Amino acid sequence: MTMCNDYEGFIRQIKKQTGIDLSHYKEAQMKRRLTSLRQKRGFDNFHTYFQALSCDNELVSELLDRMTINVSEFYRNMKRWDVLETSILPEILKQSKRPKIWSAACSTGEEPYTLAMILNQHLPLKNIQITATDIDEKALEKARQGVYHERALKGVPNSIRQRYFTKDNNVYHVSEAIKNAVQFKRHNLLSDRFDSDFHLIVCRNVLIYFTESAKNELYTKFYRALKSEGFLFVGSTEQIFAPQTHGFDVFDTFFYRKTVT
Repeated sequence: MTMCNDYEGFIRQIKKQTGIDLSHYKEAQMKRRLTSLRQKRGFDNFHTYFQALSCDNELVSELLDRMTINVSEFYRNMKRWDVLETSILPEILKQSKRPKIWSAACSTGEEPYTLAMILNQHLPLKNIQITATDIDEKALEKARQGVYHERALKGVPNSIRQRYFTKDNNVYHVSEAIKNAVQFKRHNLLSDRFDSDFHLIVCRNVLIYFTESAKNELYTKFYRALKSEGFLFVGSTEQIFAPQTHGFDVFDTFFYRKTVT
């Protein structure tokens, strides 16, 4: 079996077993990442690697970790969060005092918790409910725990740190009130059904891993999931070219508003 056929067979088997379609990810990037992981675990080819995955849930969790690259921090790219608070949020609050918000591909939870902290500057916590999803159950479990090391908080303003975190030895615990404002659940962006009527969808630093056709499909699904005049917030390397073709207008850098129909 050639190396190419070996990897193609692996993609088909993974999709059949897990529902995850690796063909939607940029092949060179994903193949390089998974080859490194396979070799690290001592497997000579993807066929034997898949056989091991079939009976070892820990290997599957490790695969998902490597696919998604769970690297995040609170208030990542601070200037964009400032725009969210000063320009985007006032527009959302004109529509609803109980906005419906989705943090897609939320990784280990820093992003949705940041959203909750920003929203709480303008709304009582009882009015805040953020849905946060990711494909990686291991990352979601860490998110639910809400325990982080100092490096994840390097961008957090001191006032926010004092209000919403408790330090215990060398780690920080997110307050229970903020944790209760976020509901975490597993979701596959590429295959699972999307909810609807969101005022804001945040999906940052994941679209860069997908093929152009997969991205276009997701833009369409995000469009349908948003309320009229709802907002999509993407990552700093994920600017949407020709957003009008997907039903969006540029509102600010990396913020897109669903076109009024």
